[in-house]
Amino acid sequence: MEVSQAFWAVAMTIDEIIDNFAVLDDWDDRYRYVIELGRGLTPLPEADRTEVNKVQGCVSQVWLSTTARPNGPTGPVLDFVGDSDAHIVRGLIAILISLYSGRPAQEILETDAIALFERLALREHLTPQRSNGFRAMVERIKADARRALVPGSETVSLWR
Repeated sequence: MEVSQAFWAVAMTIDEIIDNFAVLDDWDDRYRYVIELGRGLTPLPEADRTEVNKVQGCVSQVWLSTTARPNGPTGPVLDFVGDSDAHIVRGLIAILISLYSGRPAQEILETDAIALFERLALREHLTPQRSNGFRAMVERIKADARRALVPGSETVSLWR
């Protein structure tokens, strides 16, 4: 799986994240790991911290910026960068970026991040507000993927 260059200097795949979660028995260790994932994010440029990039439905401030690039027969490929003012939310963004960034829009629509969220036992250990924020981020990413599939939009390089 290709991971956005804007993600980490040393790319982390979603499979590596899942494997790392599997060896962490204690939720406190998993919580620290999620925070560490967030620390590994490339900082979001100030120019992308706009009201348009702000994710609605999150208690914390969350920004997601989406870039689409043409990719021939598989349709546009989307890259994401994001940031938050909350450490744990930055980690959730890192998980979503590793899952979705660098993938074709259609594949993004077919990938169930909520199932991954459940598999990693994040829902049962996060506040309902954080869980709702995670869902809001997923919906925003999927909305951008749907928008990228509209004929003629694959040439748009920056969505927001």
